[in-house]
Parts: sequence; C-alpha cells; structure tokens
Amino acid sequence: MTVPLRFGYKASAEQFNPAELADFAVLAEESGFDSVFISDHFQPWMHEGGHAPAALPWLGAVGARTSRVLLGTSVLTPTFRYHPAVVAQAFATLGVMFPGRIILGVGTGEALNEVTLGLDWPEAPERFQRLKESIILMEKLWAGERVTYEGNFWNVKDATIYDRPETPVPIYIGAAGPAATRLAGRMANGFITTSGKDRALYTETLLPALAEGIDKAGRSSDDVDTLMEVKVSLADTREQALEKTRFWAPLALSPEEKMGVHDPIEMQRRADELPIERAASRFIVSTDPEEHVERIAEYVDMGFRHLVFHDPGFDQAGFLRMYGEEVLPRLRARFGA
Repeated sequence: MTVPLRFGYKASAEQFNPAELADFAVLAEESGFDSVFISDHFQPWMHEGGHAPAALPWLGAVGARTSRVLLGTSVLTPTFRYHPAVVAQAFATLGVMFPGRIILGVGTGEALNEVTLGLDWPEAPERFQRLKESIILMEKLWAGERVTYEGNFWNVKDATIYDRPETPVPIYIGAAGPAATRLAGRMANGFITTSGKDRALYTETLLPALAEGIDKAGRSSDDVDTLMEVKVSLADTREQALEKTRFWAPLALSPEEKMGVHDPIEMQRRADELPIERAASRFIVSTDPEEHVERIAEYVDMGFRHLVFHDPGFDQAGFLRMYGEEVLPRLRARFGA
C-alpha cells in the first residue's frame, strides 16, 4: 500500500492569540491544506509579543468551524501538568465529536511549561519512561471498560472513559533522538520531527531508528505516519524572508543553550543574542516557490509523507494563500498527491 502524501499547517500558538489562530486554521482548510497542528505550551519562548493558548479548547473550537482537515497537537506532554487519564478523556471526547479527524501528538516536554508550576524536571531517561507509561495508560483507558493500573508514575483505579470514538485517536510521538523515534516505531501511529537540521540526523539516525522500532514490533512502515514540520519563509525579498524568522530565533538555540530554562524572559534574552543568519538557519528561506518545492522534496525523498509547514511571519493569511496557490499545487503535481 502506498501511503498518501499530506500537507499541513502549523498553527503558531506562541505567536498569535487563540481567536486569530482559529481564523488561520479555517483559512488553511479553505486554502487546500490537509491538516492543522498546534503546540501546547503553558508559556511561549518569547516573552514580548508571545502567546500560549491552551490546545484542548482550541481544538474543540476549530473542529466545530472546519469539516475536513485533520487536527492535532505537535506536541502535548501528557506526563507532568496533565495526568494522562485526563488527556485520554479529552481526546476521546474530541474523537467522538470529530471522528477520524483528531491526532494526539505527544512528547517528553520542556522545562518552560512545567517548572513554572512547581513541578520537578527530571533527566531525559525518566521523561522518556514517563511518556512511554502515559501512552500505555491512555491506550488501556481507550480500550477497556474498567481500568485499574499501577505504574511507576501513574495509577488509576476502576477508571472508565464513558465517551470514546469507535476508532481510537491515533497517537504520534515527537522525537529528536533515536530512543523516542524507536518508541514511535514500536507503539505509535505516527512519528513527528522538525526540519532544518543536518541531513544525516534524519537519514542515518532517526529514520533507521524508526525502521528498527517498526521491525521489532512486527509492523509495516505503512502503519506509521512520518510527519515533518517544515520551517519555511517565503517573501518578496531575501531580506524580508530572513527578517520574518527573528521571532522564532529560540528554535536555533541548541538543546544545551535551552536546557532547564523555564522563564520566557530568559529564553528571549538568549535568542536575541543570535545573529539573524543563525535565527533563520532552521528555515527554508527563499523568494522562489520553485525553490521551496525543491527543498521540501528532499524531505519527501527521505521518506516523510506528512509535511506540515510553519511560516514565521505575522501575515499568516498571506502565507496560507500564497502556499495554497503557489506551492501545494506544485507539490501535488510533482508527487501525484
């Protein structure tokens, strides 16, 4: 079976208020995008001009205003400020209301969203184990009538989720390293990662780790969606395309530079010190739609089948119309999508 290509829109929750963002999601559907994904931050990376709408009510509102696009989180962390049973209940409700359109994208989280609430921030191995256990618990709650579960991190007793969709909501795992990527291959419906890093990371580390996890679980590659968040900046001039990326300079900070930072003011201070060339380093920066298609095609050729585009500018409506008219048709013509 050939997995169809899908093209999505990344709703910039850190940059826009929830009402604006909902309007953009509606426009994304009207412009021909196949999916809309939103992050779930308690705090943004940038204090000045930053936003952090809650993903759960936003998904419900946008689901009611759209009819076709897939809607999901990229990503939500069901291991600290959320109990996974609460996440399971919320996404089951969304799945009942919008059948076949909801995706739960999960990850191990960031200190920015948890430490401020007085929660401890453990080392990476514990965060990984917490994520794995939360997925196991959510799937048990979606499958069972009465669930009692005693884990290392979570417990439930005689728990029932009374409103569940006929088909469970698919779970995608966001990963930047091989361990979480193998986990996605073993037990998730999809794998999420982000663009703009060394090609070898994808071709020699992440995708082989995904294949290893799929093989160990006795699954087919068609069982796991491969989602790439592609960072793009298209403008009339290269200078304008570069300048658009400045708000998203925190993306260019290394994991070591961001490690343990829980205050958006401090995150912004570190990001503001970066030169614009480094701020733009994760983005496809170009004035030419054809160049965007060529650069995006590199990810398709690697094996990514779900490309979700993130534009850093403040004119999101202009971006959605331009990409919908100039880029998506070229991609569909090229790949027969």
